[in-house]
Amino acid sequence: MLDAQATVTVEEFRFPAGSAALSAVLHHPAEAPAAVVVLNSATGVPREYYRHFARWLAAERGMACLTYDYRDFGTSLNGRLQDSNVTMADWALVDMPAARAEMRRRYPGVPLWVIGHSVGGMLMPLQDGIEDIDRMICVCAGLVHHADHPWPYQALARLFWFGHVPLMVKTLGYLPGKITGFGADLPPQVYWQWRKWCTSRQSYLPETSVSLPALDWGRTGAPVDLIALSDDVMIPAKCVWRLQKVYGPAARKQELNPRDFGLKTVGHLGAFARRNAAIWPALLGEA
Repeated sequence: MLDAQATVTVEEFRFPAGSAALSAVLHHPAEAPAAVVVLNSATGVPREYYRHFARWLAAERGMACLTYDYRDFGTSLNGRLQDSNVTMADWALVDMPAARAEMRRRYPGVPLWVIGHSVGGMLMPLQDGIEDIDRMICVCAGLVHHADHPWPYQALARLFWFGHVPLMVKTLGYLPGKITGFGADLPPQVYWQWRKWCTSRQSYLPETSVSLPALDWGRTGAPVDLIALSDDVMIPAKCVWRLQKVYGPAARKQELNPRDFGLKTVGHLGAFARRNAAIWPALLGEA
């Protein structure tokens, strides 16, 4: 269909990712795109949340943007969550590369950007097919331990990992997001792997079969921006900077303060909300 206000074409479809078919939305500008963007979501955040940012990229920056839901989540869910065996690693190592492959198929030869929100940027250097990425932007993505959170949020995090929440996941067979206050329901193994990483000082790194030097982003040649929000209590800036362990020392660090953009708060999940659109140019590195 055609967005009459911004002449942005919006297409909804599914694309293959291993044994799954992922539900996606593509925002395409009126003219041939200057670049194409794959937007990897944060954990438990549906593709719909990013629609305003994707439309802005298409209408105001001339970029085609793909948003999608990971397997067994949101509009990509088939069947019951209790029956899902999908892990967070499946999202990163299968679904994210498949999204890039879909955009390369649709837009051969066009510069490819990836914007990773939280988990959407954490494991990129481990993935296949990253060699032809032209730019990587990590927003509020980092290696976090539950002790890194400031109080009083740390108390909530400890309940989420050690209190009533794991008991509920064991009882119900999935993470009941609405009941626990998280927001979205998640497959059980996604929760358990997420819990393991967030309660380990080294996050997912001990699970990799390669050493840290081999994780360096250098094989892509693509510049990387590590963007932290000063009021993010879920992934504080020090946790974002730890991603230099996997992206390499050339990764550029930037901490954004909402007040500099006339905003009261942005936090971990607010960077892509329409109410915080004033910060969007800064996510792209624009002055």
